[in-house]
Amino acid sequence: MEHGEHGERGGVSADDVRTEALALPGTAEKLAWGQPTFRVAGKLFVSLGDDDTTIGVKCPREERGELIEAEPEKFFVVPGHDDNYNFLRVRLAALEDVGELRAILLDSWRQAAPKRLRDGQG
Repeated sequence: MEHGEHGERGGVSADDVRTEALALPGTAEKLAWGQPTFRVAGKLFVSLGDDDTTIGVKCPREERGELIEAEPEKFFVVPGHDDNYNFLRVRLAALEDVGELRAILLDSWRQAAPKRLRDGQG
Protein backbone atom coordinates (compact mmCIF):
# COMPACT_ATOMS: atom_id res chain seq x y z
CA MET A 1 0.00 0.00 0.00
CA GLU A 2 2.74 2.41 -0.92
CA HIS A 3 0.75 3.89 -3.76
CA GLY A 4 -0.88 6.75 -1.84
CA GLU A 5 1.19 9.06 -4.00
CA HIS A 6 -0.33 12.38 -3.01
CA GLY A 7 -2.76 11.42 -0.28
CA GLU A 8 -2.18 13.40 2.87
CA ARG A 9 -4.83 11.84 5.11
CA GLY A 10 -3.93 8.25 4.43
CA GLY A 11 -6.34 8.30 1.52
CA VAL A 12 -6.20 10.45 -1.56
CA SER A 13 -6.56 14.17 -2.20
CA ALA A 14 -8.86 16.36 -4.27
CA ASP A 15 -5.88 16.91 -6.59
CA ASP A 16 -5.70 13.14 -7.14
CA VAL A 17 -9.41 13.13 -8.05
CA ARG A 18 -8.87 15.90 -10.61
CA THR A 19 -5.77 14.23 -12.12
CA GLU A 20 -7.37 10.79 -12.38
CA ALA A 21 -10.74 12.04 -13.65
CA LEU A 22 -9.21 14.23 -16.35
CA ALA A 23 -7.04 11.31 -17.50
CA LEU A 24 -10.17 9.46 -18.65
CA PRO A 25 -11.11 9.92 -22.33
CA GLY A 26 -13.52 12.71 -23.19
CA THR A 27 -13.56 14.14 -19.65
CA ALA A 28 -13.96 17.84 -18.90
CA GLU A 29 -14.12 19.73 -15.62
CA LYS A 30 -17.07 22.04 -15.01
CA LEU A 31 -17.99 24.08 -11.97
CA ALA A 32 -21.53 23.27 -10.76
CA TRP A 33 -23.20 24.04 -7.43
CA GLY A 34 -19.98 25.87 -6.54
CA GLN A 35 -18.01 22.62 -6.74
CA PRO A 36 -15.77 21.00 -9.36
CA THR A 37 -17.56 18.31 -11.34
CA PHE A 38 -16.21 16.03 -14.03
CA ARG A 39 -18.23 15.03 -17.06
CA VAL A 40 -17.87 12.77 -20.06
CA ALA A 41 -19.81 13.77 -23.18
CA GLY A 42 -21.61 16.31 -20.97
CA LYS A 43 -22.76 13.69 -18.43
CA LEU A 44 -21.73 14.03 -14.80
CA PHE A 45 -19.74 11.09 -13.41
CA VAL A 46 -17.94 12.57 -10.39
CA SER A 47 -18.25 15.65 -8.22
CA LEU A 48 -16.05 16.88 -5.40
CA GLY A 49 -17.73 17.52 -2.06
CA ASP A 50 -17.83 20.93 -0.39
CA ASP A 51 -14.69 20.43 1.67
CA ASP A 52 -12.68 18.29 -0.79
CA THR A 53 -12.86 15.24 1.51
CA THR A 54 -15.60 13.36 -0.37
CA ILE A 55 -16.67 12.66 -3.92
CA GLY A 56 -19.96 11.63 -5.45
CA VAL A 57 -19.84 8.95 -8.16
CA LYS A 58 -22.41 7.18 -10.30
CA CYS A 59 -23.72 3.98 -8.75
CA PRO A 60 -26.99 2.17 -9.45
CA ARG A 61 -29.35 2.73 -6.51
CA GLU A 62 -29.90 -1.00 -6.10
CA GLU A 63 -26.15 -1.52 -5.49
CA ARG A 64 -25.58 1.30 -3.00
CA GLY A 65 -26.91 -0.45 0.11
CA GLU A 66 -24.60 -3.42 -0.29
CA LEU A 67 -21.53 -1.20 -0.72
CA ILE A 68 -22.45 0.97 2.27
CA GLU A 69 -23.13 -2.08 4.44
CA ALA A 70 -19.79 -3.67 3.46
CA GLU A 71 -17.68 -0.53 3.98
CA PRO A 72 -19.64 2.18 5.87
CA GLU A 73 -16.43 4.07 6.66
CA LYS A 74 -15.87 4.50 2.92
CA PHE A 75 -19.29 4.75 1.24
CA PHE A 76 -22.41 6.71 2.20
CA VAL A 77 -25.42 8.65 0.92
CA VAL A 78 -27.04 11.79 2.25
CA PRO A 79 -30.64 10.85 3.09
CA GLY A 80 -33.14 13.18 1.49
CA HIS A 81 -30.59 14.47 -1.00
CA ASP A 82 -29.31 11.31 -2.73
CA ASP A 83 -32.52 9.26 -2.52
CA ASN A 84 -33.57 9.67 -6.15
CA TYR A 85 -30.15 9.71 -7.80
CA ASN A 86 -27.86 6.95 -8.97
CA PHE A 87 -24.99 8.41 -6.96
CA LEU A 88 -22.91 7.21 -4.04
CA ARG A 89 -20.57 9.27 -1.89
CA VAL A 90 -17.03 8.22 -1.09
CA ARG A 91 -14.77 9.43 1.74
CA LEU A 92 -11.37 10.07 0.18
CA ALA A 93 -9.48 9.43 3.43
CA ALA A 94 -10.90 5.89 3.54
CA LEU A 95 -9.47 4.93 0.15
CA GLU A 96 -6.34 2.79 0.23
CA ASP A 97 -4.53 4.56 -2.57
CA VAL A 98 -4.81 6.30 -5.92
CA GLY A 99 -5.30 2.91 -7.59
CA GLU A 100 -8.53 2.36 -5.68
CA LEU A 101 -9.67 5.88 -6.58
CA ARG A 102 -8.86 5.20 -10.24
CA ALA A 103 -10.98 2.01 -10.20
CA ILE A 104 -13.96 3.83 -8.63
CA LEU A 105 -13.70 6.72 -11.11
CA LEU A 106 -13.42 4.37 -14.07
CA ASP A 107 -16.52 2.47 -12.97
CA SER A 108 -18.47 5.73 -12.66
CA TRP A 109 -17.08 7.02 -15.98
CA ARG A 110 -18.19 3.83 -17.77
CA GLN A 111 -21.77 4.38 -16.55
CA ALA A 112 -21.83 7.88 -18.07
CA ALA A 113 -19.64 7.53 -21.16
CA PRO A 114 -21.07 6.91 -24.61
CA LYS A 115 -20.40 3.48 -26.10
CA ARG A 116 -17.80 4.79 -28.59
CA LEU A 117 -15.61 5.97 -25.69
CA ARG A 118 -16.28 2.93 -23.47
CA ASP A 119 -15.25 0.56 -26.23
CA GLY A 120 -11.76 2.03 -26.13
CA GLN A 121 -11.40 1.27 -22.39
CA GLY A 122 -10.52 -2.30 -21.38
